[in-house]
Amino acid sequence: MTKQVILITGATSGIGFQTAKFLTEQGHTVYGAGRRVDKLKVLKNGGVKSVQMDVTNEESMKSAVHYILKQEGKIDVLINNAGYGSYGSVEDVTIEEAKKQFEVNLFGLARLTQLVLPHMRSQNYGRIINTSSMGGRLTSFMGAWYHATKYALEGFSDALRMEVKQFGIDVVLIEPGGIKTDWGFIAADHLEESAKSGAYAEIAKKTAKGMRKQYSGNMMSNPIIISKAISKAINSSKPRTRYLIGFGAKPLVFLHTILPDRVFDYIMMHAS
Repeated sequence: MTKQVILITGATSGIGFQTAKFLTEQGHTVYGAGRRVDKLKVLKNGGVKSVQMDVTNEESMKSAVHYILKQEGKIDVLINNAGYGSYGSVEDVTIEEAKKQFEVNLFGLARLTQLVLPHMRSQNYGRIINTSSMGGRLTSFMGAWYHATKYALEGFSDALRMEVKQFGIDVVLIEPGGIKTDWGFIAADHLEESAKSGAYAEIAKKTAKGMRKQYSGNMMSNPIIISKAISKAINSSKPRTRYLIGFGAKPLVFLHTILPDRVFDYIMMHAS
């Protein structure tokens, strides 16, 4: 394993936090990025170098990349991990909220990638690892906008992979299934809030309750399995283009491939 300089976004909680610590323990130089300065202090205790960054703010991204390059002289690996799930019916979710989710899950990721790519090209090496989801290959109930961002990220990553291959840069998609983090609770809260007392309120409340039950149970996978997959993508001489991993990921994607649409719809609508 070669020691590498790594930048990971969304590093203050969940998969990002676990991965930043895991990669640091392997001997890599890891810069964990997050919006909240108070949460960044926790990263430092684990040996991770922290940098303040908001992926929806151009100047904060430029500043962070400039700082790392000044300190290390290079960025070998960019892990675009920041993102969130905002559930709700298409009719209920405001376009403003939909745009916000695209800003975080896709456009911020794309802009940070643009900022890092020239430096990776100059060294003729780099890894760009994008945290997508099994939700980039199938759609769950009441998750239109979240899945739209992840489907878009899948296409974006496929195109980027072909473009940068000539410069020695690999692009990898991480596609987690059900992972035991706060993601499910945040998505459930958004779902219930979006419906309020409208036409979808009853079904949204039921679906949100099911999501909270799933994420409170013991079936979801530990975030460490995603950290290990990201580690493989970094340390392998020829990484896979996709790592589909975690609770439900492979069987659900398989079922989505072979089942008629309406049959799969029924499964998703009654999953909780």
